[in-house]
Amino acid sequence: MGDATMANRMQGIKSGPHPDKALSAVFVRTVKKAGKYFDGHGLFLRVEKSGARRWVQRIVIKGKRREIGLGAPALVSLAEAREKALENRKLARAGGDPLKARREAQAMLTFEEAAEKVHALHLPTWRNQKHAAQWINTLREYAFPHFGKMRLADVTTADVLAALTPIWTAKPETARRVRQRIRTVMKWAVAQGWRQDNPAEAIAKALPKHDMRNVKHRLALPYAEVAGCIETVRQSRAGLATKLALEFIILTATRSNETRLTRWEEIDFDKEEWLIPAERMKGMRPHRLPLSARALEILQEAKALDDESGLVFHGTKRGKPLSDMTLSKLVKELGFKADVHGFRTSFKTWAQEQTNFPNEVSEAALSHVVKNKAEAAYARSDLLDKRRKLMNAWASYLSAENGRANKLEAGRG
Repeated sequence: MGDATMANRMQGIKSGPHPDKALSAVFVRTVKKAGKYFDGHGLFLRVEKSGARRWVQRIVIKGKRREIGLGAPALVSLAEAREKALENRKLARAGGDPLKARREAQAMLTFEEAAEKVHALHLPTWRNQKHAAQWINTLREYAFPHFGKMRLADVTTADVLAALTPIWTAKPETARRVRQRIRTVMKWAVAQGWRQDNPAEAIAKALPKHDMRNVKHRLALPYAEVAGCIETVRQSRAGLATKLALEFIILTATRSNETRLTRWEEIDFDKEEWLIPAERMKGMRPHRLPLSARALEILQEAKALDDESGLVFHGTKRGKPLSDMTLSKLVKELGFKADVHGFRTSFKTWAQEQTNFPNEVSEAALSHVVKNKAEAAYARSDLLDKRRKLMNAWASYLSAENGRANKLEAGRG
């Protein structure tokens, strides 16, 4: 009879080939004699001669007998050891590997580590470095302090709620972006098999609705005032490249970065077209634009300023594009309450109120993506010919308005 069996009997512990709950909490706390003391489901308490004690489970995993350490009794109670042993045995009988599952759990990333990894994965797909930096910086500022060091599997809806609540009404736009970015990280975790749910999606009803009446839209000039703005810009003391770029933005109804970063190889003077590459477009699709006569004149004027960097509208430093701030500052300093992006709104409103062009033509001119998937599946034409007529009409309208304004000014003189 072995020492362990004798010790079991002396303590009144049940014995046999498959004991079930043979140990007691008192015995676990007081036993000092070295040996193995079995409980059930392969669980036993190992007591070393040195006095060290630990829980071990002997279990068959995929046909092989293995031993799994479950921790010391000082940290893991008898009840907890039994619960874990039962979980392991059920998993092994179902064909799983408790050892592998534990290794994966221990190796699981924290939310912060996962966010950095997701950021790196998406980095090549984002439009610019500014957006990429904002994506991770908002998480670093608003999410990481709350649950950045927590394992992905341990982050709860309460944790996400605690991070978003302080900024939800104070900084609504930032809060929505933070929530979206947390959701993206958690979607990746779900895809990895580390979570079954997404806590960023489960909190929708716990947060108050944002008052969209207070959302500030980009300032836009009434379309009747745009020609006057162009003329004022022409007469200003701004640099020629700045004046040409701003007028080009207005004539083409493009976004600031689409024009500021234009390169000569994108311009086809023979076809009178401009092809903006996908990486510079918001919708991540190349955009072909017809160029009006005035737009082509601007390009010819810009050629006289060519610094051989390839940029059409370069800044004061060779090879550097104009900054968005330079254009915005010019408009504001000249007394116009408008954002550069707002000229797209001016164009759209003009097209709606002053022309008979269908809505899809002006939407295509603005490079807006068709949101209805069924409609988008059939809308494969870029409506170039119709857009050419529309952009020529816009240029003619601005020219005519300028002409009228000049005549009035001459009459006053």
